[in-house]
Amino acid sequence: MHVSIEGLERIITSRVLESENLEFKEALTDFSFEKLLKYCVALANERGGKLILGVTDKFPRNAVGTESFRDVNETKLKLLQKLHSRIEIQECDYYKKRILVFHIPSRPLGVPQQCDGCYWMRSGESLVPMTPDVLRKIMLEVENDFSEEICLGASLEHLDPVAIEALRMSWFKKSSNQAILSLSIERLLSDVELVGNGGITYAALILLGKPEALHRFLPQAELVFEYRSNETSGPAHQRIEFQQGFFSSFDELWKAINLRNDIQHFQDGFFIWDIPTFNEQVIREAVLNAVAHRDYHLKGSVFVRQFPRKIEIQSPGGFPIGITSENILWNQNPRNRRIADVFVKCGLVDRAGQGVNLMFEKSIQQGKSRPDFNHSDSSQVFLTLEGSIQDPNFLRFLEKVGKETSYVFSTEDFLVLDLVHRQQDISSELLLRTGKLVSEGILEKSGRGRGVRYFLSQRYYDFIGKQGAYTREKGLDRTTNKELLLTHIKRREKVGSRLNELTQVLPSQSLIQVQKLLQELKLDGKICKKGTTRAALWYPVPIMPK
Repeated sequence: MHVSIEGLERIITSRVLESENLEFKEALTDFSFEKLLKYCVALANERGGKLILGVTDKFPRNAVGTESFRDVNETKLKLLQKLHSRIEIQECDYYKKRILVFHIPSRPLGVPQQCDGCYWMRSGESLVPMTPDVLRKIMLEVENDFSEEICLGASLEHLDPVAIEALRMSWFKKSSNQAILSLSIERLLSDVELVGNGGITYAALILLGKPEALHRFLPQAELVFEYRSNETSGPAHQRIEFQQGFFSSFDELWKAINLRNDIQHFQDGFFIWDIPTFNEQVIREAVLNAVAHRDYHLKGSVFVRQFPRKIEIQSPGGFPIGITSENILWNQNPRNRRIADVFVKCGLVDRAGQGVNLMFEKSIQQGKSRPDFNHSDSSQVFLTLEGSIQDPNFLRFLEKVGKETSYVFSTEDFLVLDLVHRQQDISSELLLRTGKLVSEGILEKSGRGRGVRYFLSQRYYDFIGKQGAYTREKGLDRTTNKELLLTHIKRREKVGSRLNELTQVLPSQSLIQVQKLLQELKLDGKICKKGTTRAALWYPVPIMPK
């Protein structure tokens, strides 16, 4: 999502005028938050884009820099609270000019964005209320639901009675409605909207179809399982092709996976923990999502590839409109709503989160890597589920905290804890959760303002018997960071220290944070700089004899 300095330079120097997804504003000294809101809404309504502050809008464009929105994290939070949409803000040092790039995601399909009761759009260089015809066009947007279409030529004889009864029992188990048990097959399928208008829907075939029916009407509704002992090319060690209704095949798929589902053992005092490499709930949610959201217009199959310590699930068609690997936890847009609705009725998925939140929570709880969608593109969704437990101590700590406190962890809490444990930056929207985690004694923080940093609390390091590591973590405050920079500069006093190597001394600090620490050391009279460009060198100030 972020642009490099080279990419920003290409954008600024391009002769192409502002497009439907690019907006430049000079914003030299001030740019009101109200105006920012309106531009974010307008660009979101135009399917997303970038708002760049600190650059003139007419060609040849000049980078003039901006003093607007100095507290980037606070601005992100305010945008999230007003728009209920996560907007990333990139702060760039472009030839000593501060440039802000707002990365604005598209609105959901068929849902126009509004601010203060008005739907905004751009018109030339101005912002205007959206015209009725544009508003109507957006509201009429629909991605056709293939699963609700009638399959010509299909009849009840093409559906598997065993699969139908499996659906019946799942729905009864979820609803506890005894009447479901006595419904005729015709009424049962009608009530779950798998038949209608005198025909059988494609959803009915995908979920309940006999093998010969799917082979005849929808051969791409196939789920292929492969087991590979390594990642070398060549035939799989085992391959099973499930070309039958989902309610007939999924239990068999899980049995095939569980056959090689190794148990990982961990000692905790006199107790031994047994953690399966692959969590059944996580695998079920991942496969359900692939079935419900793949593109059945495409001829490819859903592939489930199992390796000794990971599973890959590949489904045709890319993400549904408006869904990306970055927002998949928070946004929903089922491609095959009829299938998704049946899964909800049967208690197989949660409409609110489509099960993705559960996949993340369970993976983090068990000390495993998060579900990884990064290899997805416009033609496929590619999910990797790692089975190896990265840190048994972290797993045991989460278990201990859960037992000792009454605090109920949310998905966001698990994400924050995972980021802190891996020493990665916490996004502005997740920072909202840190206060409660600190008050519960699960996290601690040091520093102030933009220099604040979070780490696992003393109880974690006491629990794992590494009190010294806690002292080291807590000691990395602003003063310690400055001392580390000064030590490096002194070590390199003969040749000088460039800014890029000083950022390597403090990898957890941003470029701007390192620059501020250097300025403080300079004001303290401890270091000096020679040169004015990025090639400038920092030296220690010689200590004068008394």
